[in-house]
Amino acid sequence: MGTAPTLDTPRLLLRPHQRSDFDDYAKMFASERALHMGQLGRRQAWYSYAAEVGHWALLGFGPWALELKENKALVGQVAILWHAHFPEPELGWFLFEGHEGKGLAFEAATAARDWAFENEMMGSLVSYIDPANHRSIALAERLGATLDPKANATDQGDLVYRHPIPSPPARSPHTSTSW
Repeated sequence: MGTAPTLDTPRLLLRPHQRSDFDDYAKMFASERALHMGQLGRRQAWYSYAAEVGHWALLGFGPWALELKENKALVGQVAILWHAHFPEPELGWFLFEGHEGKGLAFEAATAARDWAFENEMMGSLVSYIDPANHRSIALAERLGATLDPKANATDQGDLVYRHPIPSPPARSPHTSTSW
């Protein structure tokens, strides 16, 4: 299980969280930016942060810090989470103020989703989204996720967007790999 692998995208490093990332995490969760996820005081933010980072040790997947390659700035988080109260594993994301509208969340979420499916970590993957969070709904749809009205949500009233499981690559008759 262990810690997060580092994933490399054109503009981002998806890397394991560090202790120094917490202040930005706590600041974001105390702000209006967390309105759709639940605002948290610093103490509750620490518990949330530790629980998310602990996913790697307990489950073999979890959050990545998003670091811009050009200047090493921390710009947000993308995560595959399956808290005990979640019906299914979730692909989630957030960006810190000033970094939205540049395609960074799409780039990061695509890398995390592809990693999860390529490493056969998930049989399903959803995003739980507050219906008022129009930007996250648009991103889920851009990622190819579709609204699943029959799925159970973590919070009453949340929408559940289901991410498609990619088809395995076509196999040559001489390939011994099994799917």
